[in-house]
Amino acid sequence: MNQGFIFDMDGTMVDNMMTHHRAWQIKLRELGLEMSLHEVHQTIHGKNEEIIERLFGDRFTTEERRAISADKEARYREVFKEKLALIEGLSDFLNQCLAQNIPLSIGTAAPPENVQFAMDNLDLHRFFKKVINASDVTKGKPNPEVFEKAAAGMGIPLSHCLVFEDSPTGATTALNAGCPVVVILTTHKKEEFAHLPNVVKFINDYTEITVDEALRFIRQSAQAGENI
Repeated sequence: MNQGFIFDMDGTMVDNMMTHHRAWQIKLRELGLEMSLHEVHQTIHGKNEEIIERLFGDRFTTEERRAISADKEARYREVFKEKLALIEGLSDFLNQCLAQNIPLSIGTAAPPENVQFAMDNLDLHRFFKKVINASDVTKGKPNPEVFEKAAAGMGIPLSHCLVFEDSPTGATTALNAGCPVVVILTTHKKEEFAHLPNVVKFINDYTEITVDEALRFIRQSAQAGENI
């Protein structure tokens, strides 16, 4: 059985979500919308243009939404560059996958500029067979399109993939794609995932999971699907 891993990026590979939340809070305040960090945490998820449309309706044109998104993301990159690092244990995990020829892909709602920012500065290109970002899909998470394209890019069926995510929205996307998911607890608490049957493990970082264990989760999920 060919097997592969799909990674979200923000909050899953790099612990950057609080920086994103603060950048959103500042940008929304400039646009006249006051939100607490807790409200941002609960509300802001998915593609940026969809977030702006969800919050402001038709107040902004498509081009204006893109400009607002670009400004917010440029601020994030400026603030976060000196803090940019992989979550503990992930470098070793990726290198073990590379040594075992396990296909890897990224399926993220981040815009391409942010993805390139992380990939370049953290030397990640060599690990990933396919990278899908917000510009590559027509529908954001929890629509499974992003993971469908990530799996297709590896040449592996979704039923043979394990997803790594940090948010309930991302884990729901994995459920909609038919994939088991490992949740990294950088951003949310365990109880926020209680309604999701596809969560196979919670981790605080990648020192708490092995490549062999991750592959076993795929086999167990595939077998469970065959028995339904």
